[in-house]
This record gives sequence, C-alpha cells and structure tokens, in this order.
Amino acid sequence: MKKLSLKFIAVMNKVTALIFCIFLAFFAFSMVFGWVERYYLYPIKHKEIVYECADYYSLDRALVFSIINVESSFDNKAVSSAGAVGLMQITPRTAEYIAKLLRVTEYDLTDEYTNVWFGCFYLKYLLAKFENVQTALCAYNAGEGNVIVWLTDKEYSVDGVTLKVIPYVETRQYAQKIQKTYKKYIALYPNILDKR
Repeated sequence: MKKLSLKFIAVMNKVTALIFCIFLAFFAFSMVFGWVERYYLYPIKHKEIVYECADYYSLDRALVFSIINVESSFDNKAVSSAGAVGLMQITPRTAEYIAKLLRVTEYDLTDEYTNVWFGCFYLKYLLAKFENVQTALCAYNAGEGNVIVWLTDKEYSVDGVTLKVIPYVETRQYAQKIQKTYKKYIALYPNILDKR
C-alpha cells in the first residue's frame, strides 16, 4: 500500500510538473505573440504626429493608426501603383485638392507630418460629408465621386448614407482590413488611443 502511495505521489508530481510546463510555455507564447503584435503587426509609430493631427481634427486615434497601418505599414516613402504617396497614401491629385482647401502652396507628401496632417484633414472632410465611418473609408479608398454614385444606386445603398454592397472588391477588402486592424488597436492599446 505504501509503495502504491509513493508511485501515485510520483505520478502526480510528474503530472503537476507537466501541467506547470504547459502553462509556462503557453504564457511565454502569449507574451511573445503579444510582443510581435504590438511591435510588428500593430505598432504605434509616429505617435506624436498622429496624436497631434488626430486630436486637432477630433478623430479617433485608433482609426488613424489603422489607416496608416493598412495603407503603408508606416512607410513614409511608400508609393502605390496608383501613385498614392506616404504614410496615409495620398494621391497627388487629392493632395492638390487638400492643399487648396488648406491654402497651402508648398508641401512634400513624403514628409511624415505633412502626410498625416493632409490625411487627417481629408478623413475629417469625408466623415463630415458622408456621416458614416465605413462609407467615409470607402471614399478614402475608392474616391468620393465613386461613393456618391454608389449611394444613389439602390443596388448598393438603401438609405443613401450606408453601403449595403461595396462594388469594388479592393475597396470591400480595404474596409474589412481597416475594421479588423481598428479592433486590434483598441484591444492592444485601450488606455492610450481612447483619449481625444
């Protein structure tokens, strides 16, 4: 009986040690994965610039970080096939329009501050015009002219404000990516990004 008890205790010690090792491995994996998410997948870069511009235009900081993440992965020298430039991927034509509204004559879209300033101004403009975040994001990606046409088409919009169908596959995927990225930023940085 005593031998059986000792064997049972030895087995239980091994089981306890195994459970502890599994817990430790899971904890280590969670820490590493959380670190990878924060520093590589969903970083907070150009923080001071984003905070200043987002706060000035009363924009959700997490939304601005999400747009930059999806648009350029925080590469201020990024240039798309459509010619969009910088952190918030602004096309030269849109930049001209923004500069005219801001009464700015000289600007450099690869400059981080200028790009985020222009991008935040334009996002605020689109949010005021379309009154719906997803619709404004679609306009940011596909152009406001396209979105205006979509909103007048009953196949795409019932109420003329929201889009029940986003016709462009790229824009539909863009809106989904922004939504997913936004949720991640809110989850990872709840106490930092909610201040406006």
